[in-house]
Amino acid sequence: MEIKRLHVGRRLSEVAIHNETVYLAGQIAEDTSQDIGGQTREVLGHVDRLLAEAGSDKTCILMCQIYIKDMADFPAMNEVWDEWVAQGHTPPRATVESRLANPEVLVEIVVTAALR
Repeated sequence: MEIKRLHVGRRLSEVAIHNETVYLAGQIAEDTSQDIGGQTREVLGHVDRLLAEAGSDKTCILMCQIYIKDMADFPAMNEVWDEWVAQGHTPPRATVESRLANPEVLVEIVVTAALR
């Protein structure tokens, strides 16, 4: 059973592919000066890019976990999510409030998807 890893770093890999399943590391915005909408848009762009590189896309998401710094941002984050998510392919999802490693990060998204 081969495990393929993409963007391997000292601490983590951005992607692992095993058994026709793609696992993404938690994705965060690089531009933390943005509000929750901007950070969510940027993070979902990272998700799109990494899934495409792995041979998948957002229609193949099996599970999504979203961590947000403040539940007060939940409606604004959902607004961006609703524009992005593939209708008819909405995945199971959990959203929790969490203290994130960098206090400027407002949202972190973890995705598991099937290969296309």
